[in-house]
Amino acid sequence: MMLPALPFNPSHVLIGGAWRKTRDTLTLINPSDGDTLCEIARGDDADIDAAVTAAQSALDGAWGKMTALERGRCLTRLGQLVLENVEILTRLETLDVGKPVTQARADAIALARYCEFYGGAADKVHGETIPYLDGYTVYTMREPHGVTGHIVPWNYPMQIIGRSVGGALAMGNACVLKPAEDACLTALMFAHLAKEAGFPDGALNVVPGLGTEAGAALARHPRVQHLSFTGSVQTGKIIQTLAAENVVPVTLELGGKSPQLVFEDADLDEALPFLVNAGLQNAGQTCSAASRILIQRSVYETVASRMAEIYRAKTIGPASSDPDIGPLISTKQKTRFKALLQTACDLPCIAETPIPDDLPVNGAYVQPRLFGPVPPDHSLAQDELFGPVQVLIPFDSEDEAIQIANGTIYGLVAGVWTASGARQMRLAKKLKSGQVFINNYGAGGGVELPFGGIGKSGHGREKGFEALYGFSTLKTVAAKHG
Repeated sequence: MMLPALPFNPSHVLIGGAWRKTRDTLTLINPSDGDTLCEIARGDDADIDAAVTAAQSALDGAWGKMTALERGRCLTRLGQLVLENVEILTRLETLDVGKPVTQARADAIALARYCEFYGGAADKVHGETIPYLDGYTVYTMREPHGVTGHIVPWNYPMQIIGRSVGGALAMGNACVLKPAEDACLTALMFAHLAKEAGFPDGALNVVPGLGTEAGAALARHPRVQHLSFTGSVQTGKIIQTLAAENVVPVTLELGGKSPQLVFEDADLDEALPFLVNAGLQNAGQTCSAASRILIQRSVYETVASRMAEIYRAKTIGPASSDPDIGPLISTKQKTRFKALLQTACDLPCIAETPIPDDLPVNGAYVQPRLFGPVPPDHSLAQDELFGPVQVLIPFDSEDEAIQIANGTIYGLVAGVWTASGARQMRLAKKLKSGQVFINNYGAGGGVELPFGGIGKSGHGREKGFEALYGFSTLKTVAAKHG
């Protein structure tokens, strides 16, 4: 499929409100068929420096002088423009990421919702007065960090731009966004819409490019005051190390090996669609994917059998045909995933989703697979594969389930399925995870819900009001007046 007509040149960067050429470009590939989509910008150190300079100029000028109310109105207008352009954003994400149409459209609508939420929240982040000594008035205020850097991955570009850039703009920061080189078209479209919504030049700058070039330049830039990164643990360590040279705070949302705990009193009719979809959505390329299903032994065979039926009924195909499961992001990711899956040779495969014979030969397709029973310490139950694979792990007692669930280096999201209210409360406290869903599973949840991990899943929180606190710095004022 060809790209639709675009109101910008995808091989350009947006810096200071102007679209500019870069010295070099990269080729963007459609993962559904391997065809070339277009050339995109390959930003470098000079482009990042220009973007940071433009962001600082915006802070010193029109953007920095805007009230919180005016910033909120800009975000609200941007949300409306996103809704008006949902179909083109959907198509771009389908072509660029290989995401099925229904899932891509849901992400575009979520992007609008982030803008709406942060638009409404922009003027509602308040300080407080603090009782102190006689003759003093002490109060706090929240101020923007300044120039913030945002390094966004390829699996959920629109949603992560919304939760990261949206929160930073609401607090009055000026943003430099480095989208993934494999998926930057919706980021560029978002920037175009931000200009139309009335954001001053330089408030939002977008520089696509390689992580080792543009991404590294942004992470180590001495005039960036805060960084937000979503991606792998390995890259997160590099980003944090680079930022540490300038003593810059970093919000990291990294990997996950999120468990779902299914007890014998669970409503399986309610749970089963969540169990499978939370693992296979976006072809399993989700940090919070439910990749480990822990099942009480008394219902293990029933759950395994019913999940296998769902697997075999799923559809695989090009993203534009709106299947249940599309391709991985690239043939590079396909090769990586297949290499990791080699460790599963000794495990029983319960079910596979059939792959049609007529799929494009150059598409990045892999076969979804369900394994079980899997030992809790097996690499398939410990490592993040970032593909459409789930493992089933039986347990006997609640204590054993908690031990298995907490037995990885990650702690992003967990799901609990039980009718026992007491058990729900116990597990909510004992599970080492940034989010716990009880008798539902949001794979990240709504825009209002703070999101982030513990352990190797990262630190800091995005989404909800908590993100606004993270994208601001607290100042204490103590006035002595007698």
